[in-house]
Amino acid sequence: MSNGSEQTAPTGLGESSETPETPKAEPDKGPVSKPRLIPNLKQLIAGMLFVLVAMYLTSVVPSVEIAWVTAILLLTIYLFAFEIVGVDVAAASIMVLLGLTSLLAPWMGLSQGLVDNKHLFDGFASNAVISIIAVMIIGAGLDKTGIMSKVASFILRVGGTTESRIIPIISSTVGFISSFMQNVGAAALFLPVVSRISARSGLPMSRLLMPMGFCAILGGTMTMVGSSPLILLNDLILTSNKALAPSQQMDTWSLFSVTPVGIALIVTGIIYFVVAGRFILPTSQAVKGRDDAMAQFRDIYGLDYELFEVEVPENSELIGKTLDDVEHDDRIRVIASASGSSLKYGTGAISRDTDIREGMVLGIIASPKPLLEFVDKYDLFLHSSIEVLGEILSATRSGVAEVVIPPGSNLVGKSARDVWMRKVYGIATVALHRNGETMREGDSIRDIPFQGGDTLIVHTHWDALARLQKDRNFVVVTTEFPHEEELRPKKVGYAGLFFAIALGLVLFSDLRLSVALLTGAIGMILAGVLKIDEAYQAVSWKTVFLLASLIPLGLAVETSGTAKWIAEQTLSVVGTMPIWVIQASVAVLATFFTLVMSNVGATVLLVPLAVNIAIGAGANPAVFALTVAIATSNSFLIPTHQVNALIMGPGGYRVPDFMRAGGIMTILFLVVMMLMMQLVF
Repeated sequence: MSNGSEQTAPTGLGESSETPETPKAEPDKGPVSKPRLIPNLKQLIAGMLFVLVAMYLTSVVPSVEIAWVTAILLLTIYLFAFEIVGVDVAAASIMVLLGLTSLLAPWMGLSQGLVDNKHLFDGFASNAVISIIAVMIIGAGLDKTGIMSKVASFILRVGGTTESRIIPIISSTVGFISSFMQNVGAAALFLPVVSRISARSGLPMSRLLMPMGFCAILGGTMTMVGSSPLILLNDLILTSNKALAPSQQMDTWSLFSVTPVGIALIVTGIIYFVVAGRFILPTSQAVKGRDDAMAQFRDIYGLDYELFEVEVPENSELIGKTLDDVEHDDRIRVIASASGSSLKYGTGAISRDTDIREGMVLGIIASPKPLLEFVDKYDLFLHSSIEVLGEILSATRSGVAEVVIPPGSNLVGKSARDVWMRKVYGIATVALHRNGETMREGDSIRDIPFQGGDTLIVHTHWDALARLQKDRNFVVVTTEFPHEEELRPKKVGYAGLFFAIALGLVLFSDLRLSVALLTGAIGMILAGVLKIDEAYQAVSWKTVFLLASLIPLGLAVETSGTAKWIAEQTLSVVGTMPIWVIQASVAVLATFFTLVMSNVGATVLLVPLAVNIAIGAGANPAVFALTVAIATSNSFLIPTHQVNALIMGPGGYRVPDFMRAGGIMTILFLVVMMLMMQLVF
């Protein structure tokens, strides 16, 4: 992030970190799914079209089982696309419907249900669902130690507070991490980081999470261990070799064989969101305007205060002065400072005798006009936003509040100067309201003895305000403020250890992914990094139900022969076309299947078909197999991928948001993948 020496006109508190608290990584606290029992005209028309398509397909499919599965598949797509109910409710409803086919089989013309009821709820114990529960807990544990806060601060220092700079940094970092670990793990790891960046920069979560999530998925295409399909691919190639003639035998792929394609895809994703993000990324309605925190104080007390950050350059006349020398005369209030790596804010840190030194960065609350006069007077550098002090001045940690001096307070008769209010209590008084009159900086408010009933407008750390709630010398009026969660920095060693253990087991052992990740999650709980109740709260149960409920549908698509029938019908159409067209058709087919079933299932199903088609067309079967494994990461259109399901809640996304942004990304993925594969292979 640029520290910026240009003296630009301040854009108000909105350019600081005074933002409403952004919800943390709790996807189940996103928009509540409310059934809408009366579809609108658009939904009714779409429903009729889906019914007509389903009726047509029943006349061409080879069996009644495939006909019913196809109809249920179309119903699922309809419910997702038009949001008749929430996606989690829709998924659970489809799961129950599949279960009821065992009872209704005689009336449906079936010999048995589409899914064995003994396996209907296997999704809740599946490797994918248990893995995503584990990574949510691991991410919460790392966040609890303060690691994610430091990562967020670093990104803000490097990337500033603009989308065009923050998105590439977050997305490229997550993309790189997900090339060596499961993409849902990388996304869950960065979810609290993005939450904190959102709170401190004022950028809505919905503008940051989708680029991060999409690039986490794209990162899985950078190495042969980046995603489950690529991990599985070499085994599938060896299996296929057993049925091939010696001259048709395929070589397995090395770890970085796919890296050029993966890099191109990640770069494409980043450029896509930087260029088109303003048009395709939604702004969550839950995110309010940045300066809402000061709105009531402007309305009630007529205060036009805003937060600013200034830097003291070499040879400034401000060097050597104390805060007491300038605050009253220049009508500004210093609430925080930074010198080198030392940040000072709150109780015991800032006081009127604090010396101002060269290179010091000051956090100031003031009216814009006095602030600009102060900057011009001492030739200071006015930062365009809260950059260096973003960590301690974020709305999740500090803000403006109202405090009343009660008649029985020991402070009555004393002034703020007498009691060193800022140093002792951690509250910087910026205005005093008495008898209908509001006095502010420059009106000697710190020299006026307090009277019972005085209202103080203060800037304070939320922890300090929480302490004042227990102090009988104050009555805290502002009760709705974010209580900073208890961090456990002393547990950072344990958190790092168990995260490293989990990551090591994932990368260097054959242990099942869910077991490897749960090792890290349970280790953090046993070590006291997280309490068990906090672990439960870290899990997005909406995400769990969405994923677990869709697994039976994928099972039905595969076991009924529906998937194989769709693949055969598609490939029969393009079998005589040029090789690149056939390869593109394989990629499109893999893209479709990964939306409605697991990417592993789609890979297992399509790789043998793709190999046979490649041999028949005279193409390289290993390249066709790789095409399938890469294309199964092209899952952006609907939130059925684990990463998309993970970010849906905290981002406040709806299915149409994914269809709008993901539709273009899906096409870009196919185009870039095909171009790179033609160039590289």
